[in-house]
Amino acid sequence: MSRENEKLFIDIGSTYFKLSTSEHLEQHFRNFNKDILDDLTHKCGNIIKRFDKNDVHICSSANGGLSALIIGISQSFSLKYAANIAFNSGINIIDTVLYQNIEEYTPPSDLIDVVIVVGGINSHDNIFSASLYQYLASLNYSNIVFVGSEKEVPAIKDNIENVVILPNIIDDRLHIVEKYLKEFLTNLYQQDIEGKEDIKHLYDITANQIFSTPYIVNKALPFIDARFSVVNPFILLDIGGATTDIHYSKDLVDDNIVTENEYDRLVFKKLGVYKSRQSLIFAAKENEFVYELLMHLKVTENIFDEESEKATKILMQLAIFLVLCKMSHYKKAYINLKLLAINSIVLTGGITKVLNIDEIENIISFFYKKILTSDHSPATILDSNYDIWTLGAKEKELCQ
Repeated sequence: MSRENEKLFIDIGSTYFKLSTSEHLEQHFRNFNKDILDDLTHKCGNIIKRFDKNDVHICSSANGGLSALIIGISQSFSLKYAANIAFNSGINIIDTVLYQNIEEYTPPSDLIDVVIVVGGINSHDNIFSASLYQYLASLNYSNIVFVGSEKEVPAIKDNIENVVILPNIIDDRLHIVEKYLKEFLTNLYQQDIEGKEDIKHLYDITANQIFSTPYIVNKALPFIDARFSVVNPFILLDIGGATTDIHYSKDLVDDNIVTENEYDRLVFKKLGVYKSRQSLIFAAKENEFVYELLMHLKVTENIFDEESEKATKILMQLAIFLVLCKMSHYKKAYINLKLLAINSIVLTGGITKVLNIDEIENIISFFYKKILTSDHSPATILDSNYDIWTLGAKEKELCQ
């Protein structure tokens, strides 16, 4: 058995799994022909059997995250507030729909994990009509939640099956009420992880809740400077096989209306290099600067058709570029970070096994010069041992 108070921390990624004890950290490339638990036991069984189930703590990003579509009646309040809460719950927003123009939107064909409907303060009613219900009928979704005017609840219940009703996220003074929706979305994310057949089996070796890796990594951010020479403000990019996540300190944002945490995160479900390879390539082809970037890297678009070590490197580099674009003024996305103000960029995840620091800095430099027309050069820090997540896992375990 393990020594008293010793813990085992395990992170299950879409391509690697990692184990951390007080003595060492080890990583293994997953065998995709095996159940996760079988593969883990085969490679690390001698370590795992040393620990009681109460002393094993697991997080996972293998599910690739959740997708959401938000329908609201105003850009400045309902859509903005709901998007803020969803993003900060680690949910990937595939689209936002302004209700007054709902008939102009083409419904997405993909399965949506959760639809969020919001609008109006509690004194308003008769907000939604048949156009909402007709649009919803054209969607393919697993969950739907209403977080708008309480006077609209009876009509919503009558017209939408299996809808979850939560308190309005907009109070009578037009302030945001984040608690209930954030808790619902966080739990939904959690259920998705635990509902995956492979992940369920992991409860054979742990008696603790399995958390999402983006949540755990975010918990590590206040403690990074104990292990790395990070200068605030900074961003952390976690680039792996299924998702690309960005974690940032709030002083990089002017318009941040969710203020509970010191650090926020965004999870991009379709910017992974292995599991989300095709969607990353699609996003790259849609970016007007990518072909110039490929020329800069001395490759052609034929690299997208290759299955090689070089192709994987290029895709990792593209993931860095694309996520920085999403956070810049160039994309006008949900949030724009003050990228010219950052002093450090920390990289962790599967990328640490593929790129060296020169290959990473090459992309960051290209981004700053091409997109921001600046010679700004933040320090690049590579979590080459990929152990930042252990800081968050240990902090979460201590707080339980």
